[in-house]
Amino acid sequence: MKENLIFLGAPGSGKGTQSAKLVEANGYEHVSTGNLLRAEIQKETELGKKVKEVMANGQLVSDELVVELLKANLELKSTSYIFDGYPRNIKQAKTLEGILNDYPYTAVYFKIDTEKMVERLTNRRMTKDGKHIYNLKTNPPKQEGICDVTGEKLIQRKDDTEEVVRSRMEVFNSTMGEVVDYYSSKNKLVEVDADQPMQQVYDAIIKKIKQ
Repeated sequence: MKENLIFLGAPGSGKGTQSAKLVEANGYEHVSTGNLLRAEIQKETELGKKVKEVMANGQLVSDELVVELLKANLELKSTSYIFDGYPRNIKQAKTLEGILNDYPYTAVYFKIDTEKMVERLTNRRMTKDGKHIYNLKTNPPKQEGICDVTGEKLIQRKDDTEEVVRSRMEVFNSTMGEVVDYYSSKNKLVEVDADQPMQQVYDAIIKKIKQ
């Protein structure tokens, strides 16, 4: 069985794009805690009711609830997962280590310079559902402002402005450095240059993980 992957990188560094490619081509299962939370609420399980109540009160879902959520939804004996957007801090990294236990994994760090990230995200455009993503400089749509696949109008996310992007990068750098160091100390970390064309990033990941 393939090893599990933990994708680490700033918002917009390409984790979601590469997750989708690996799911399609290599049979991984994509784990987004946000999607799991929404699905659990929709299933109306006891855990889902707890999550719904927390969110309805405007509170953040605790690490403990996220652990419950992961344990309820992961089938580590039969499935290889990509963890995207989790862990976000050192406490979560150690928690995930306990969940994975003896199952093999590699943490993949999508490394990118802040200035390049600002340029990438301020030029990002996507469909309303976020499924089709373009970049005005590196991967523009054939018709300006229109999705090649669906024909719908492309939008710019409100958080893809320069001010917001720089703020998010500051937050990311202040919390994730410790997580990156944690996985590096365990010899579980590989780095990829995320400031490359999408296919080159994918090829680099494939070369560095155990299939």
